Amino acid sequence: MAVTGTAEHVAADGAATVGYTLRDGVAVVELRRPSAGNALDAALRQGLLAAVRQVRADGEQVRAVLLAAQGRHFCVGQDLKEHADALETRPESAFDIVRAEYNPLITEIRALPQPVVVAIEGACVGAGLGLALCADLRVAARGARFATAFTGIGLAADSGLSATLAQAVGPSRAAALLLLGDRFDAGAAERWGLVHHVVPDGTAADRGLDLARRQAVGPTAAYTEVKALLRTTADGDLAAVLEAEAAAQERLGATADHRDAVRAFLDGRTPAFTGN
Repeated sequence: MAVTGTAEHVAADGAATVGYTLRDGVAVVELRRPSAGNALDAALRQGLLAAVRQVRADGEQVRAVLLAAQGRHFCVGQDLKEHADALETRPESAFDIVRAEYNPLITEIRALPQPVVVAIEGACVGAGLGLALCADLRVAARGARFATAFTGIGLAADSGLSATLAQAVGPSRAAALLLLGDRFDAGAAERWGLVHHVVPDGTAADRGLDLARRQAVGPTAAYTEVKALLRTTADGDLAAVLEAEAAAQERLGATADHRDAVRAFLDGRTPAFTGN
């Protein structure tokens, strides 16, 4: 099979953070920060956005998209070491990344006309779960585990989860998952309709690629229309949700609860919330 396009988005230290390969109509976007559980630092966020925009630029050459990740985990969410540093050094702008980076990323993935498949191994939490819910089809390994995670550090959801989680599992279950923050496994995710296929550990990317290839040889125009119709009902207020999430994160980011919870996470202790 001929590769028609490849690219790597590289961090300041020279390490590749996101890979992009276009082969036989399938664009594979791969998170490449396995040593950190693919935690979303600035380089990974910006690399993801650049890769999604490459999908746009490649136009009709792309007939399906696979979002996958190197290593044991799909994505553990925002890099809290980076976030803790931002809280210490520039607290007034620590949450600018929600509007500047997360919101454009979520908006662009959701707006892709091609079917998007995501392959999930290991942890898929916080903003990582937000990324996964941007996809149209989700494949999870049996050992995958999920959580919203935000209230555990004194925050509300961002990355569109306030809308996409309720759309995926219903508003009642979404409320429980966001308020309680409990972890759940791939079996529960499948029963609730959050993932569509559960496969043996280590095979999610292969199964996801199979699904993407199946979409790539299907009726592309019909898929595009299906996605547009679904967005008409599901994403009618997505821009408003993303803005409301960003504003909430800014307010909560100024609380003592959030700052202590981030430090507690990094120190390996349980945070003591006071409501302040």
